[in-house]
Amino acid sequence: MADRPRTVGILGGMGPAATVDLFHRIVQATPAHRDQDHLPILIVNDPSVPDRSQAILHGGPDPVPRMVEGLQRLARMGADFAVIPCNTAHHYLPQLRAAVAIPILDMIQETVAALARAHPQVRQVGILATQGTLSVGLYQQALEAAGRVPLVPEPAAIRELMEAIYGPEGIKARGVTPPARARLQAVGRALQARGAQALILGCTEIPLALGPGDLPVPLIASNQALAEAAVREARGGENWPPDQSSWPRSGVG
Repeated sequence: MADRPRTVGILGGMGPAATVDLFHRIVQATPAHRDQDHLPILIVNDPSVPDRSQAILHGGPDPVPRMVEGLQRLARMGADFAVIPCNTAHHYLPQLRAAVAIPILDMIQETVAALARAHPQVRQVGILATQGTLSVGLYQQALEAAGRVPLVPEPAAIRELMEAIYGPEGIKARGVTPPARARLQAVGRALQARGAQALILGCTEIPLALGPGDLPVPLIASNQALAEAAVREARGGENWPPDQSSWPRSGVG
């Protein structure tokens, strides 16, 4: 490991609870025995970034300018690289990378790589994600490139996913509620019934509600994969991947 770990920059606010969750996961994933062993982390929590799914699906306000502004701010503050705890935002990753000087990790690729490490035998993978993420094929393309078969929820199930995340009893509005958990579990079971051997939790709100043991198949949490990648990058790739026993309950299962 280098004398000084690299500084992590988190572009957050999409949503705020997912940002807090990523920070917590990075702390939990860091091999540390004292305060001084932890990583320097800078956070720009900007909830004013326009909704990414609305922009993709309905031509809503473009979120790129606000995201670029936040990333440039992180760079000025001293971040060596950036992470974005929002899967749908990665639709804009090429534009974001072109606009800022610091590297930005790819949550989609890191999640698929985490799946391959933890469950190399899995071939059919269900995707729990927002309609925006699913519509642009972020995980479908990455899984196919890795030799996996992606399984996408049926249209009615996608509506249930969006209700669990965005609805009046959803995670963004109310935190983790019993109706939101029930909807997510039902969609996961439907994908399992169609042959999914593992499920990617491809929206950063979903792992707030689901964790290992909540469904009969392994759950691959995208924010856990991103946290591991952030620690790896900050520590120069030393001693990675970590001991899985240190992961939070809602990590890769």
